[in-house]
Amino acid sequence: MVIGAYACYGLTKWVIESKFNRLEEVKGSMITAEHRERQLDCLARNIYFEAANEPFEGKVAVAQVTMNRANHQGFPDDICRVIYQKNIIYQRVICQFSWYCDRASASRIIHRSVYNESMDVAKKVLLEGFRLPSLTQALYYHADYVNPGWKRERIAKIGRHIFYK
Repeated sequence: MVIGAYACYGLTKWVIESKFNRLEEVKGSMITAEHRERQLDCLARNIYFEAANEPFEGKVAVAQVTMNRANHQGFPDDICRVIYQKNIIYQRVICQFSWYCDRASASRIIHRSVYNESMDVAKKVLLEGFRLPSLTQALYYHADYVNPGWKRERIAKIGRHIFYK
């Protein structure tokens, strides 16, 4: 009985210390609830406009490329800034995600159920850390019906998208 009580005390102490340590990590973070909501909305919109008709894995893959970019030194370190990033090449504005350049579609959510599914995927990827192991290094993708002539290493094809390092 004494051993059981001691084990219960040790386990309780470990759980409480773990929670406090986690709380300290969160307190040191600059991420507010408002900022996290904005990130979720940006990611869900990107999934919606880039992969609305893709299977679950295709939606996750688009979200994962977005997250990979936000964690890569060659891209902005914020999800929304990654999605809305523009470059000027030969005096043309090029968006990282083509839907954003088309202002007519950039704010119109037409199929609410598809957007809700996109939001569910965004939550899994952003908040739960869900990832596809084959895409840990994926930074780029394009639809399989276009040929951008990239010289990048192809990683995978999921749904209608081809993914690259």
